[in-house]
Amino acid sequence: MAGHTRKWAKVKRKKQKDDRRKSKVWARLSQEIEKAAREGGGDPDANVALSQALERARDEDMAKDTIDRAIKRGMGELEEEGREKVTYEGYAPHGVAVFVEGETENINRTVKDLRNLFSDHGGNLGKDGSVAYLFEQKGRFEIAADATDEMTLFEVAVEAGAEEVDETDGAYVVTTDRDAFADVGEALDEAGLPVEANALVRAPTTTVALAPDERDAVRGLIEKINDLRDVTSVYTTLEIDGTPLALGVDVASPAGH
Repeated sequence: MAGHTRKWAKVKRKKQKDDRRKSKVWARLSQEIEKAAREGGGDPDANVALSQALERARDEDMAKDTIDRAIKRGMGELEEEGREKVTYEGYAPHGVAVFVEGETENINRTVKDLRNLFSDHGGNLGKDGSVAYLFEQKGRFEIAADATDEMTLFEVAVEAGAEEVDETDGAYVVTTDRDAFADVGEALDEAGLPVEANALVRAPTTTVALAPDERDAVRGLIEKINDLRDVTSVYTTLEIDGTPLALGVDVASPAGH
């Protein structure tokens, strides 16, 4: 009986983790759909950003009624469901800056959860503006490497205002300034270049490289923060293998989802 109990507990933990991941992914996709509908209308045939967001939502098996509610909220046809977007800032151990994005209907719960995690792991939750100046918003697009050649992509993207085009892990990543995000997206669509993912992300202007044991300790804290129900993405100044650690980010995240 004890063996069955342990096995059930393991299955239950895995299911809870999978459910948290799905909840976080759906929350992030709902935001994308809502934003796209608000800025470009609710017709995916006439709104490229909405069409792309809907495709990603279907890939994640997002429920149709959840998708419909997000579109209606974006169109102003449905009131918000009590959740609001929030950001938090703080420091992990060893001087690593942390910027957290989330969505919550209970700010007190979110702050308490974050403060406890930072405190338990030797960091501290700071005030607004305490680390925000260390990050800048960038637009990023991911295109499969076998969907085009680098020169064609480079010409289309840069002409539309992109800053750079890099190849990594079988995909091209196009980076833009925040203000050029929409223009580059439209240019890629008009050129028939299939975007697998796109997002506005926060890129650190400076990074910190740590010894392996220090790095692993900080990463452990970041992973726990990312697992919180109200957190959608976490950005840091921690550099791992030449890349800033970011979790919950659709594009250019070294640790995946």
